[in-house]
Amino acid sequence: MSPVVLGAVLGGVFGAGLLLVVRRLPFLRRPSVDDRVAPYLRDLGGADVFLGVVDSNSPFYAIVRLFGPSLRAGATRLERLLGGAGSIRRRLSRAGIERTVEEFRIEQLLWGTACFGFALVVSIVALSFGVGNPVGMLLFCGLLGVLGVLARDTYLTTQVRRRERRLLAELPTVAELLALSVAAGEGPAAALDRVARSCRGELAEELKRVLGETRAGETLVRALDGLADRTGLLALSRFADGLAVALERGTPLADVLRAQAGDIREAGRRELIESGARREVAMMIPVVFLVLPVTIAFAFYPGAVGIRLIAG
Repeated sequence: MSPVVLGAVLGGVFGAGLLLVVRRLPFLRRPSVDDRVAPYLRDLGGADVFLGVVDSNSPFYAIVRLFGPSLRAGATRLERLLGGAGSIRRRLSRAGIERTVEEFRIEQLLWGTACFGFALVVSIVALSFGVGNPVGMLLFCGLLGVLGVLARDTYLTTQVRRRERRLLAELPTVAELLALSVAAGEGPAAALDRVARSCRGELAEELKRVLGETRAGETLVRALDGLADRTGLLALSRFADGLAVALERGTPLADVLRAQAGDIREAGRRELIESGARREVAMMIPVVFLVLPVTIAFAFYPGAVGIRLIAG
């Protein structure tokens, strides 16, 4: 490592340590009004957001406990910069993740910090071998940190899609089991309870939540409407609406459930056909741009060599 690079690294480490020391000075750590009032509002939800929320099995547990105030401040700044708290809250609910927007922002900060640290290590190793320049490597670290923050948001969207696919795959089976239970003489609530206890999966957990809301005093129709609002799936919304209408108007519930199960399976079949058509078009890309040029090269190369030998 050259003396210039070594001096830059040591200077950066010294500056970061000095900044941490200065920020932790007592006269610079005056508590805010929220921090002073929060201990007296612990029972009303005004306490520390990490208290009783972060699981000890979480890999970020120690980091959150050690740097909780700094992470909370960074999450607040990130929320002001990016915005979209309502969209994140809806996607967290649709993904079945029991976390607040602030905790999600903290996860984004940790992802960005991890990517920045990885880029910093790569940059130091590259500079030690004389590759690149410090300014470009610094920009590379910043860019990778931003990509890490955005990657957590993209992964949340992926989690939502995976859960929606699981819900759609489980819905026809659950609808048919409900139809069998209702046709056997059980009431709607008892049928939901039996299916929720018998099945395993995302939809069974949602049905258990619906039953929990009904036992807490909510009507079954409103609990089903809440299920439709949480998931955001059109098929599941129709399923919940069909149950609600059948309960309100006295429609034969078993027939409604069987018809909905058939409609959902037909919709899944159509989606599978459409997905196959799209993938068929995508499969043409390697054929046209990889296989076809190699085939043409193998077909014309011997002729080109023969012409060259004849001409020679």
